[in-house]
Order: sequence, then C-alpha cells, then structure tokens
Amino acid sequence: MEMIARSTQKNKKSRSSGTVLLLLLLLCLSSPPLPASASFSGPIQTVVVLVMENRSFDHMLGWMKRLNPAINGVTGKERNQLNTTDPASPQLFFRDEAHYVDPDPGHSFQAIREQVFGSADTSASPPPMNGFAQQARSMEGDKGNANMSRDVMNGFRPEMVAVYAELVKQFAVCDRWFASVPASTQPNRLYVHSGTSHGATGNVARHGYPQRTIFENIHDAGLSFGIYYQNIPATLFYRNLRRLKFIPKFHSLEPTFMEHAASGKLPNYAVVEQRYLDSKDKPANDDHPSHDVYQGQLLVKRVYEALRASPQWNQTLLVITYDEHGGFYDHVPTPVRGVPSPDDIVGPDPFYFKFDRLGVRVPAILVSPWIEKGTVLHGPNGVPFPTSEYEHSSIPATVKKLFNLPSPYLTKRDEWAGTFDGVVQGRKEPRTDCPVQLPTPVGIRNGTANEGAKLSEFQQELMQLASVLNGDHILTSFQERISKSMTVKEGLAYMEDAVKRFFEAGNSARKMGVGGEQIVKMRPSLTTRPTPSTSTLNP
Repeated sequence: MEMIARSTQKNKKSRSSGTVLLLLLLLCLSSPPLPASASFSGPIQTVVVLVMENRSFDHMLGWMKRLNPAINGVTGKERNQLNTTDPASPQLFFRDEAHYVDPDPGHSFQAIREQVFGSADTSASPPPMNGFAQQARSMEGDKGNANMSRDVMNGFRPEMVAVYAELVKQFAVCDRWFASVPASTQPNRLYVHSGTSHGATGNVARHGYPQRTIFENIHDAGLSFGIYYQNIPATLFYRNLRRLKFIPKFHSLEPTFMEHAASGKLPNYAVVEQRYLDSKDKPANDDHPSHDVYQGQLLVKRVYEALRASPQWNQTLLVITYDEHGGFYDHVPTPVRGVPSPDDIVGPDPFYFKFDRLGVRVPAILVSPWIEKGTVLHGPNGVPFPTSEYEHSSIPATVKKLFNLPSPYLTKRDEWAGTFDGVVQGRKEPRTDCPVQLPTPVGIRNGTANEGAKLSEFQQELMQLASVLNGDHILTSFQERISKSMTVKEGLAYMEDAVKRFFEAGNSARKMGVGGEQIVKMRPSLTTRPTPSTSTLNP
C-alpha cells in the first residue's frame, strides 16, 4: 500500500510538473517577444542631433583655417568665373565678408548640378566646383538679387560666428562631411534619420514618407528617444512617427529640453528642431536665408550650455550639421563615384536621379567631453568601404555602433557611410576643462522679420505637413493658397494650431486606450470644429 501511495504521489507531481511546463510553453508562445536589448559600446549614452539649414562648409567654417591650419578651409585664392565657358569671364574670389543674406540663393537639383559641374554635363570626376557664381548670376534679375553672386562667394570670419569658433577650438570639426544628396532641404533631412529620401529629390509636397527610421530601431532595442520642436516637428514627415505610441516622444523645446537636461532626463537619442518660420516675437533660428545667423548661434549656445550643465554631460555627444549647402560656394569636390543608392529607388522625371553621388560639403561639429581639443576629422579613411564618406547617413550608422543596436542597417547608404564613434573612444576619462559658457554672438541682421513675406519652398512643404496633421490636405483650395498667397505670419499661426490640434487628438486617443500602432488622421479643420470626434485612427 505504501508503494502504491508513493507511486500515486509521484504521478501527481509528474502530472503537475507537466501542466506547469505546458502552461509556461503556452505563455511563451502567446506573449509578444521582449524587445531586443542594446548595450553601449563606450561612454556615450545620449546623442543630441541639431541640423541647421542651408549653408556650406566654406561659407560658415572655411575661415576657421585661420584658427587651426589643419582644417581644410579657405585661403582667399579660391575663385569662380561668372561664365564657365568663357575664359575671359570675370572671376570672383572667395572673401571673408559674409553678412546677412537675402534673398535665398539657388539650391534646387538643377541649380546644384550647375554649381558643382559648371553645366548640365555630370561626367567630370572629380567635379570642378566652378559654377556657383555663374548660377547665382543667373538669378540676379532684379534689385533684390543684385549681389547674389558675391554673396555665395563669401564666408564668415570666425568672430562673426563666435559660438562655432569656440566649439571648433574646444572639440571636433569634420571637414569632409557632405550632404547626402545633391538636392534641397527635405531630401537631405530625411537621410539624417533614415538613410534615404525614399526617392525625393526636391521639396515636393507629400503626405509623408514610409521608410523605417533610427527612431524605431532605438525604440525596439528598449532605448529612448525624444524630439524637441519649436514651430513644427519636421520629423513628422516620417509617417511611422505619427503612431500613437510615439506621441509622448514629442516635446516643445521651451522649456522641456532645458528641464530634461537639467534633471538628467534626456533620452538616449534627442533631436532638436528649430523655428523654421520668422516672426518679430520669435525670430527663426534655423540659419536658412533670409533668417539671421545670429539667432542660430544663440540656439546652438543655449543647447550647448544646457548640456554642459546637465548631469548627463559626461555621457553626451552633440552633433551639429547642416542639411545642405543652400547654394553657397565650397571648394572641396563632391564625391560622384562609389556612392551606393540606399534602396534602388530612382528619382522622378525629368532627371531620374539614381542617388549615386553626394551633395556639397556642409559644416559638421562634434561636441563631447570625450573629444580632444582642436580635433579635425578629415574623413573615414576607407572604412567601412574604400569609398565611404561622412554624410548625413553617418548619424544613424554611428548611433547603431554607439548603442550596439541589434536591428539591421536602415539602407545600403548608412551601411556604407563612415562612422565617427572613434572620436569619443580615445580618452580614458572625460575632460574637465570644457567651457561652461560659449561666447555671446554678434548681431547680423538690421531690422526685424518680414512677416508679410511669401513662404519659401521648404516652408510651403512644412505647411503641407501641417495641413496633413490638420486634415486639410484634401482641400484643393487650401493647397493653392499655401503655394500662391500665404504669408509667413499666416502660415505660422496655422502651423502652430495644426500641431496643437494633432497632439491633442493623439493624447485623447491614448487616454481612451486606443492601440499604440494606430495613426491619427484628422478630418479637415477648415470645415469642422477641432473636437475628438473629428479624428479617425488608421493602422
């Protein structure tokens, strides 16, 4: 009897253990997989990205060669002829008299082609970089454009951009960082976080872009990101960032960025967006002509000083660059060979661009207590591929390495791009002599913002984004108004209201328990009142 009882107890335990194992197996099969975890490959746990607007390296930093001869800057011997086909044509030498620039130089796909190659023939390798003055002269059709050819052949003296001068002396400058595509603002901004423009070669109105971004890779690895905006977060051009689960990632720059920095709560990946529209009360600070570079310098100063005072300073890397050159001269030949298309998408007619050459060189400054004073990065030196260069796709490529992200590369372009992680991995301890404050910049523009000006091409595209957020993109009459008659003042009011309405709807949906993968799609604000019932949710 005792043996039978023991056997019965043993069988019960066996059945019980089997039941537990079965339940555990079912739980594992039914539960979503845990996010893949990332680990840090060095001291950097916070990367802050600030992308300014429309200035070339030579225009902003070329004369920094006076401070550090190792920089591949300018000497004043650089020149362009006003007519590349006439040997007797007058020459314009590069000078150090850059000041307030208005109006905006040419930087369309075809304008850049002429600036880089001097004509429509793109066969030269390396390209001669001889068409900047010629292309600018072609735009000098009225009094407002009378000095454009001289404007594009000028750079700022270091004391005129004192914030950058101090950062160049204290940290690292990349003197071989190029725009990702020889095109205007929006295509290049898309490369910064996704390694592709998904075929875009201009500021063409779209309802959004579908590609995967570094934001999703960071999120899926269990790390954090945040976007700190002023007028509008241009990162919302990425459609996936409109998902409800990402709504809490968006913050106003003032005061949230400063508060997060002061309290040590900045995310692993932080993006700072500027004011893209110019008003008298809140001047634009993105450096896009005709905006005041002084305001851009103030923004960089504020961001740096907030980071310097943060308890996260010793684990932070700040990346400052420019989306594209904005039509301003640069003497370093643009790479036109060995550049891979990110995704084999061909650009639209009439150019059918294959995304196989880069844009013009732009400023790039790297800031961290782990960087030696006066560092100059001349390029990735054939790593990871013999033709690799620093360009905007270097940012997601470097973040992947710094954070050991398990996700694959976003595209073939960020897989190819040079990375700059090594610049923060050479020291055993962080520096303690980094300046607490940067110099106060000098004013440049006389007067105030022209709020009655028509929207620029990029501002029109930002307004198209605002209309998507507001549900008004389906109204043909409103789209015509954006392109033909809307002023900066009108656009700013509409944009800020659209952003507010979009985030209010998103937060309301989250409170109601709507799934995080859903995307808010607003009904037109110009025909309905902005209430929670005027939004729908799409996966």
